[in-house]
Amino acid sequence: MKGCCISKLFYNFYTTIEKGTRMEKERMNIPKKTTGGKTAFKINDVGFRLILIPFFGIAIPLVTRMINGHNFSNWQIKLSFLYTILIALIIWEGNRFLLFSLRTYFDWISKPLRKIAVLILSVIFYTVPVSVLLLVGWYKIFSSEPVNWDIVTESSLIILIAVIFITHVYETIFLVKESENEMIRSEQLERARAEAELEALKNQIDPHFIFNSLNTLSHLIDNNPGKAKQFNDNLADVYRYILQNKARDLVLLREELQFLENYFLLLRIRFEKAVELQVNIHEETLDQYLIPPISLQILAENAIKHNEFSEASPLLIKIEMINDELVIHNRVQRKVLRKASSKIGLQNLSERYKLTTNKEIVVKDEEQDFTVSLPILKIA
Repeated sequence: MKGCCISKLFYNFYTTIEKGTRMEKERMNIPKKTTGGKTAFKINDVGFRLILIPFFGIAIPLVTRMINGHNFSNWQIKLSFLYTILIALIIWEGNRFLLFSLRTYFDWISKPLRKIAVLILSVIFYTVPVSVLLLVGWYKIFSSEPVNWDIVTESSLIILIAVIFITHVYETIFLVKESENEMIRSEQLERARAEAELEALKNQIDPHFIFNSLNTLSHLIDNNPGKAKQFNDNLADVYRYILQNKARDLVLLREELQFLENYFLLLRIRFEKAVELQVNIHEETLDQYLIPPISLQILAENAIKHNEFSEASPLLIKIEMINDELVIHNRVQRKVLRKASSKIGLQNLSERYKLTTNKEIVVKDEEQDFTVSLPILKIA
């Protein structure tokens, strides 16, 4: 008979919850966790190339006096410069391709010496032969004179120095980008870790609350079946608040206090006048502060669990605000527990506070008074 009664109460309880929270569950948004891979990035160097390729294609022949106006017509000069700009383009794009390809095989951090050696060798073995070949081709196409190897050597050396400098610029940009991406990635991983840890702490609230509530329900079924039905109905309202706000990091102080008062209705069903709640907070401040949800209920549970009380000597829980902190305290009337306390509730609350507000709660367990100070956040 008792089992049937419990089953019926459970059915009513969860039916009430399901009707009241279906929409809230659909609206819950679980943040996606960040991945461990590096974020890909590209360098937008189009403007860089459009300016410097023609610059080097014109400047190097002028510096080495490979092209001069004495031996060439206007059209020959224009075509010669177009050819040397083409040389600069081929040298730039070829080295750029090599640089981007080698990045996937060699890393500055793990193998810096190998990276430097490979870069220098690849630049030299591509730039020098191609430069010499194309410069000799220029003499064959545009000049009636034999190849001036002094000019070819000087031009190739200048091209090589320019390529090494540009490669250095590219690598510097890559390192800066990688450093920025690594910082962002580290922040994302830290945020994901904190979110996962906070989610795990929030998920502890459900079984902890249900465990205590079912103990109370079982007690009432044995001693007062009428109150058991009332307790079940009120429990549905209280649990709905937990489902609706468990995914939130912060709620208004007014909402949290209203939830605590609803929770105290459950306590009064069981203990009647043996438990009392006294809130000394100005009404106008209730909408000016934020607090992690289900904080006050955990402290009320903790007081009920660890203290002896009766109608002749009731347990009074007082809440007041002092300097942007909620101070919750009760007179200590220690209960002898059959099993040592796991302190899950206070530990959970403390860790959630650290992750959510970056602040710590203060617990003072004195001989006559137990006090917990909760720092709350003022709305800007």
